[in-house]
Amino acid sequence: QVQLAESGGGLVRTGDSLTLSCASVTSGRIFSSTAMAWFRQAPGKEREFVAGMRWTGGARYSDVVKGRFTISKDSSKNTVYLQMNSLQADDTAVYYCAARTGAPTTSASDYNKWGQGTQVTVSS
Repeated sequence: QVQLAESGGGLVRTGDSLTLSCASVTSGRIFSSTAMAWFRQAPGKEREFVAGMRWTGGARYSDVVKGRFTISKDSSKNTVYLQMNSLQADDTAVYYCAARTGAPTTSASDYNKWGQGTQVTVSS
């Protein structure tokens, strides 16, 4: 019913900004109970929570990105964004968009809908 597609990844330098997009393809409206989130996974590491939000509003962030990243949405486009500022080398990872019914929890196993991922590489 819900399919997600990330885009916007690329190669940037330390301190640069980048915005990722997650387009949702649905047969109809996105229910207000839906939560959207961004996760990332670097080589050799587990998938970690980055940011999440309820479709109706409200956001939460991991401590390592708080103050630098912003999650937002455009309801008219069924799209979620991740604005990343002051990028660091440690931000290098494949970024995934995810969705679930309920709260935007921090555990990847809680989400049942995933995009294919988009690579973000930050060079020093």
